[in-house]
Amino acid sequence: MTAPVRAGRLDDLDAVMGIERASFPTDAWSLDAMRETFAAGDAIVAEADGGVVGYAAVLAPRGSGDADVLTIAVTAEHRGEGIGAALLEHMLATASDRGARRVFLEVRADNPVAQHLYASRGFEVVGLRPRYYQPDDVDAIVMRLDLGEGR
Repeated sequence: MTAPVRAGRLDDLDAVMGIERASFPTDAWSLDAMRETFAAGDAIVAEADGGVVGYAAVLAPRGSGDADVLTIAVTAEHRGEGIGAALLEHMLATASDRGARRVFLEVRADNPVAQHLYASRGFEVVGLRPRYYQPDDVDAIVMRLDLGEGR
């Protein structure tokens, strides 16, 4: 059974930042950046075992037609359980509800698991950003999903 997904709250930030720093040790978001994203209502969390085990954020301004997956991460202990997929599906539904017709994201070129998740949901590679992830000098693969009617 997949962990329940709900809107992120500011009181989730300690747990989220723990996951963020463990998942992205060299280029984690700052607490201030994460707080702004949660305060804007763009973040969601997944819960299991009595706590937050994953989070994600999507920037989907109403009327823009475009959305961006900003971040997504799941605790190492809960990877492979469908939590990332549930978070992604929730973000896509949110983007669609806000009128997005296209969803973009960047994914590390050295993260084949995430690339597979996105491709399995219909995202296609549309570009490459050399040395995007610093300080690691890792390329970003730019992906796009065209949302169909009634997603």
